[in-house]
Amino acid sequence: MFTSEWDRFAQQTYETNHGIGHLMAGDIREVDPKSIPDHDILVAGFPCQPFSLAGVSKKNSLGKAHGFADEAQGTLFFNIAKILKHKKPSGFLLENVKNLISHDGGNTFRVIKEVLTTELGYTISFRVIDAAHYVPQHRERIFIVGLMDPSLDFDWDNVKPSEDRAFKRVRDILQENFPAPKQDVGKYFDEDPKLASSKYTLSNKLWEYLQAYAEKHRKAGNGFGFGIAKMNGVSRTLSARYHKDGSEILIPNSDGANPRRLTPRECARLMGYPETFKIPVSDTQAYKQFGNSVAVPVVTSVAAELIRNLTLR
Repeated sequence: MFTSEWDRFAQQTYETNHGIGHLMAGDIREVDPKSIPDHDILVAGFPCQPFSLAGVSKKNSLGKAHGFADEAQGTLFFNIAKILKHKKPSGFLLENVKNLISHDGGNTFRVIKEVLTTELGYTISFRVIDAAHYVPQHRERIFIVGLMDPSLDFDWDNVKPSEDRAFKRVRDILQENFPAPKQDVGKYFDEDPKLASSKYTLSNKLWEYLQAYAEKHRKAGNGFGFGIAKMNGVSRTLSARYHKDGSEILIPNSDGANPRRLTPRECARLMGYPETFKIPVSDTQAYKQFGNSVAVPVVTSVAAELIRNLTLR
């Protein structure tokens, strides 16, 4: 019915994969809620940086406000609340970082719950889910479900991964295990589709820098540094800054060469996107988009239970 996305590259990816058969708006702060079509379900994520551990730490170091005090990002929740107030959908699904619950001693989440329940009249339920139960990536996010009908009971026990999920280990998402999608030819591999392009292998300079950086923090008693993914395990959380050095998830090269970044297609698999998903943007923009994305199988499972509830009315 309606989509709001301010980033033009994300708009490009959305249109390429889904087309635009409905209204596409830019900055949600410039949209009059009354102009949005009536709808049954609102699905939204508001910027996590004002509430995430890394985001708060960075803003503190720069002397900047975080949480709701961050007027550029932190108050976008209230834009969502305005839409809920004017359109009164039967249900909604919101997503954010795990730290939303504990931010500002719990005051931030208390305000969010009061707005959604006391002011807007929804019955809400929430849970922190680690995507590692669905895809080979440790990624904890809070999902908040709201229902206008108080007689409905959202059951989180029905939100669970499929037993036959395809990707359980990091090695399962690597290019060597897949025929290259036609749209990837000449993008993510050189000649052999079973080998990621050499451009994803870290240069000697970058690899030496990452090792020195990790050693400095090890001596200081900190845990900061690069992460070599365990092929038979799950990876760290993919972040929007992955394009900068790829250090949080590095793939070891079997020939003894420097480790490499994931390709954008491998990032898509790590987030649970199907092979048919098209990536029409540059590597930099693709990394940002996948790092900002929800894990598809997780949100699919939550959405299915929400829809099941609403069809019981």
